[in-house]
Amino acid sequence: MRFLADEMLGRLARYLRMVGCDTADLRGATDSEVAERARLEGRRLLTRDRRRAARIDGAILLTEVEISRQVQQLHRQCPELRWTPRPVRCTLCNGLLNPVALSEREALAAPERLRRSDQPIWRCPNCGHIYWIGSHLDRLAADLARWIGEVQA
Repeated sequence: MRFLADEMLGRLARYLRMVGCDTADLRGATDSEVAERARLEGRRLLTRDRRRAARIDGAILLTEVEISRQVQQLHRQCPELRWTPRPVRCTLCNGLLNPVALSEREALAAPERLRRSDQPIWRCPNCGHIYWIGSHLDRLAADLARWIGEVQA
């Protein structure tokens, strides 16, 4: 599923990218521009704006403010989503991540211990941001599992 998140859901957009969802950002566009982009790119709009949601076919209205509640609300509306963190998309720009070859690691702006390890590293070809699997991913996975579990209980 592909999403288009408006400016009120930027944090949720990042969480969706962390679990591999193609989620584009949207800032400062009119409702007609939003509708056209969603249609052209085959995306579902995520918004907290009731009027915008009512005007755009297929839009998902999220009324919650807290990220945990937004995840729960979206999970109820799209139960097919996989809420498992994985390094597929850049959390900043939504680009598809590429693995970094061992021979290219020395030039990375990453901790030396990481550059010298055989741990997988990914880089966004669009913005250059670097990703690796660390304890932050374990914490995110635990948070998501708890939030989703609260919905299912």
